[in-house]
Amino acid sequence: MGEVTIGLLHPGEMGSSVGAAARADGHADLWASEGRSESTRERARGADLTDAESVAALVESSDVVFSVCPPHAALELARAAAEPGLSAVYVDANAVAPATARRICDVIETAGGSFVDGGIIGPPARTRGSTRLYLSGAEAARVAALFGDGPLEAIPIEGEAGAASALKLAFASYTKGTAALLMAIRSFARREGVDAALLAEWQQSLPELVARSEGAVRGTARKAWRFVGEMEEIARSFADAGLPEGFHRAAAQLYERLAHYKGAPEPPSVEEVTRALTDASRKPTYEA
Repeated sequence: MGEVTIGLLHPGEMGSSVGAAARADGHADLWASEGRSESTRERARGADLTDAESVAALVESSDVVFSVCPPHAALELARAAAEPGLSAVYVDANAVAPATARRICDVIETAGGSFVDGGIIGPPARTRGSTRLYLSGAEAARVAALFGDGPLEAIPIEGEAGAASALKLAFASYTKGTAALLMAIRSFARREGVDAALLAEWQQSLPELVARSEGAVRGTARKAWRFVGEMEEIARSFADAGLPEGFHRAAAQLYERLAHYKGAPEPPSVEEVTRALTDASRKPTYEA
């Protein structure tokens, strides 16, 4: 495939890595600085992205537009991209419910674009084998071809809009859902004074949970603000499938109580997380 111009909305850590992976295959990257924070501007400069200034200009100049943003913003971002009309392929690579993906598809196709549903599993793509971009829809194979032997593995799957999102949420319902559960369990045990006894029992019967519970604190607390919307999308998806949604609604509440750790220089301790999770009055202090 020849050079393709890719527009990134908006280049956070994950979005920047998607752009870098495509650039490794010889494609050009654009971003839109209008209304973005200074930290986003610094990240875009560090990733050597070309500034199209506005979303409208980015859409007009791009062959493929990638949306990589917090899930609560995905539909509104699609509407902003579609407002001037578009002929590009629009890839929504956010952790949204299948129903949300289908709504975004309607917005994009009504505006004249082609829609590809995407779901990213893994960390920001730095090394081959760490991160997979699942894609569904008529143009999925075309988008997958943008990523050759670089760090991001793009995988088309069967199905239309919603299939890749369903796979992403099914995966995250376990990984991020159980991380929230483990943090809640450790917090409960500490409040009841049995944390040391619980760890001793886990060491005997479920030894992997000792490290996993500590890892849940280190790995999720500073990113918890991003996981609130993802857990809510999972809850809605479970409800749409006729399944109870309460577990992931609770996980969203737990992550919401950790949202103030966004930008913290170091991960909090289990003791600090216990205080945050057991404080029902805590409100989120982040800006999405």
